[in-house]
Amino acid sequence: MPKGDRNTMRALQGLENSSPSVRLQAAMAVGTNPDSRFIDKLIERCAIEPEFHVREMLTWALTRHASSITVPRLIDELRSERAQARSQALHTLSKIADRQAWPAITRALLTDPDDEVARSAWRAAVVLVPEGEAAELAGVLATQLGRGERETRLSLSRALIALGEVIMPTLRSAMTAPDARVRQHAIATERLSRDPDTGFEFAVEEAKRVVALDSTGHEGG
Repeated sequence: MPKGDRNTMRALQGLENSSPSVRLQAAMAVGTNPDSRFIDKLIERCAIEPEFHVREMLTWALTRHASSITVPRLIDELRSERAQARSQALHTLSKIADRQAWPAITRALLTDPDDEVARSAWRAAVVLVPEGEAAELAGVLATQLGRGERETRLSLSRALIALGEVIMPTLRSAMTAPDARVRQHAIATERLSRDPDTGFEFAVEEAKRVVALDSTGHEGG
């Protein structure tokens, strides 16, 4: 067996080793010497890899290969029933930043019931959205306002803010939504967009006070 093939076999075996450090080194080796024969194995491993740092290295290794090969295969992975497969494929697409992937960022992914998948979809969408389509994307993202715990809400706020001024009409509309959590999240996002140094926690607390006062005002009226 030629030396190159032996190295390929060793790296492929390393990706399945029980030791995270060995898997990390194997992924690094694959990324250092890209070979299209690795792509399927890297994507397959992304779907099941339990260690965050190893997943990041797998993604890095995929970005080192030709996007013309990796992007279509990652798009296929977005249809997986495994949430981690969808989430990591979206994360990798956001790092590759090839806009041919944009049509694959569907409303279903942007509203995926799994928070990690949705968060990855939001980040990917912001990177890949074509010029002129940001306002429509903001409208879809706004349907997720008030969703989840702190990390999920912060991810959504950051994604919306990254779209720029086009989000303002959508946010203003959400500030009058019937759901108090939606109103709070919209107000906090608007505050954060105006003053990024405010910090998310402070913006949320301020938004809660605004919503509470607004509710009191309505009750008084």
